[in-house]
Amino acid sequence: MSDASLVGIVLVSHSARVAESVAELAQGLVGDGSAVSVAAAGGTTGGGFGTSAELIAAAAAAVDRGAGVAVLADLGSAVLTVKALLAEGDELPDNTRLVDAPFVEGAVAAVVTASTGADLGAVEAAAVEAYAYRKV
Repeated sequence: MSDASLVGIVLVSHSARVAESVAELAQGLVGDGSAVSVAAAGGTTGGGFGTSAELIAAAAAAVDRGAGVAVLADLGSAVLTVKALLAEGDELPDNTRLVDAPFVEGAVAAVVTASTGADLGAVEAAAVEAYAYRKV
């Protein structure tokens, strides 16, 4: 399977360290052979806490291989920033979708599912299903 057939994943957090760590965790659980493109878009362009439309758009462009881009966000304004970018219509690659899923578990499920060559709908469904994961 070629890299072009894989959905890209963008992880949007108010913290660059959180986004990068979740990306590292998800990719690490898939294994070294995964060709899934995962990009962290955390914090502001100045390195502070917050969200940046510029960082999100750049991350989405970086992971886009034509099979779609799944975007997972951590908290309120991160979600609002992604929604605003989607509403503008020309800032994100075609077939970019904001996924309503828990940030860590959803990211892992999305990356694992994308690594199988699943389409964007299946990647989204796997991430959303992470809401049902029980810990006790």
